Amino acid sequence: MLNQLHAQCVVKGPQLLRFPLQFTPFAIKQRLLRQLLNWQFHHALAEGELNFLEGRWLGVEIRDLDLRWSVSVVDGQLEIGDCQQVDVWFRGDANDLLLVAARKRDPDTLFFQRRLVIEGDTELGLEVKNLMDAIELEMMPTPLRLGLTQLAQFVETGLTKDANSTVNRAGASC
Repeated sequence: MLNQLHAQCVVKGPQLLRFPLQFTPFAIKQRLLRQLLNWQFHHALAEGELNFLEGRWLGVEIRDLDLRWSVSVVDGQLEIGDCQQVDVWFRGDANDLLLVAARKRDPDTLFFQRRLVIEGDTELGLEVKNLMDAIELEMMPTPLRLGLTQLAQFVETGLTKDANSTVNRAGASC
């Protein structure tokens, strides 16, 4: 019973977050995203590793949360916007993107399974993907890394339990 509850939390968790996120003003989401991304990428910004985003916009959409934003670099700082006209879009579901960020899933595999969609400027998309691949979990701020890995473990375990229970139900006869 507990295993089924865990699997349901993982599968339905993003649906539960969708409602409050829809009513959260963009200014609040923008501020939180700016703080989080600047915290994560402060070394990359200082080293100029994100200069390829100067004057260009990356759109991120978490489909199952109906959450989208855009990111650019302006004067060496990350800028978060709600632009619809971006150079490249990265789209996926919350659990998949979380597992990619925690290095539990390969983005290329999800791309070929059409669970991660990259649309627009292919060259820019590859630069972003390569930057993301180069980030080592150990370089993340400790609280962010620990939270990310624990949440990813929770999701991965729930997805595995859900898949196992589906296989068990499929094997049952009436």
